[in-house]
Amino acid sequence: MTIQILICDDSAVARKQMARSLPEDWQVSLHFAGHGLEALAMLRQQTFDLLFLDLNMPKLDGFGVLEALRREQLEVFTLVVSADIQPRARERVMALGAMAFIAKPVNNMELSGLLHQYGLYQPDNTRFAAPARLPEHGLQLTDYLQEVANIAMGRASDLLARLLNVFVPQPIPRVAHIARGELSMAISAADEHSGFSAVCQGFVGAGISGEALLLFSDKGMDAMMQLLHYDAADAISPDVEVLMDMSSILFGAFLKGLGDQLDVRLGLGQPTVLGRHQPISTLLEHHRHRQEQLLCIEIPYVLEQQHIHCNLLVLLTETSLSRLQQKLAYLTE
Repeated sequence: MTIQILICDDSAVARKQMARSLPEDWQVSLHFAGHGLEALAMLRQQTFDLLFLDLNMPKLDGFGVLEALRREQLEVFTLVVSADIQPRARERVMALGAMAFIAKPVNNMELSGLLHQYGLYQPDNTRFAAPARLPEHGLQLTDYLQEVANIAMGRASDLLARLLNVFVPQPIPRVAHIARGELSMAISAADEHSGFSAVCQGFVGAGISGEALLLFSDKGMDAMMQLLHYDAADAISPDVEVLMDMSSILFGAFLKGLGDQLDVRLGLGQPTVLGRHQPISTLLEHHRHRQEQLLCIEIPYVLEQQHIHCNLLVLLTETSLSRLQQKLAYLTE
């Protein structure tokens, strides 16, 4: 019997990786959706046996899909596959009716065991089918790097959530080639009427180098001090301590997650405060007159209830691109 499978993920790279993670001796028919609304439309028109569902997607995220499945009584075994590994995210998807949760990147043995446990897959050692494959569709370096960044971001968000005892909504990383001098204009949160403070930290390893920047909105500084249990009376510069602690958490976890996937150990330099309580363009003044092209990963973190907003930027140098191409090539193999 052929199992009808729907893989829903906004990343073409992730859809391809998910298809390749399925057991080779499993008789399946694969279908794909790029976001939650598309998946729901397909589920309303056709019966599927299994849905692999990402959480962090535009238009309608995985949580919204699970809510709609329950509301419309659309029956399908749903396995959530996500980089958002926060405990509260796991708890929420299970409460909404997901069969199980598996973290990205998918462990093939874990997936096979889970499918076997639920009676969806029985190993057949006498038959080996070719691995499921997807067309390339002109995927670029930025497509692969976005999925790698998504997984690294999930690790950083999980660490932040555990430290602050809050749920951190997962943004979708933005990855783009940009001139260093145009950096301030490209930041999605740029607001010349608001004050920001910033810290930067360089990194290097195995032919890959760059710098990480944390831009923290001054509007959320007091709330962050409370979440970190700082006593402003006991600190000489509590805002600098917030910047250093936040950068240590996010830079360390993100770059380790990035390095682990690329099989590269990234060494970190000393963090430096770029400035405090200034417009973003002023904080990034030292980039303005440099012509180098960068590969920029931008992750805007927003904790709406606490009015906390910060941007994590990872800037990869032009000389890192060829090495990145080599390291990311395995994602298509």
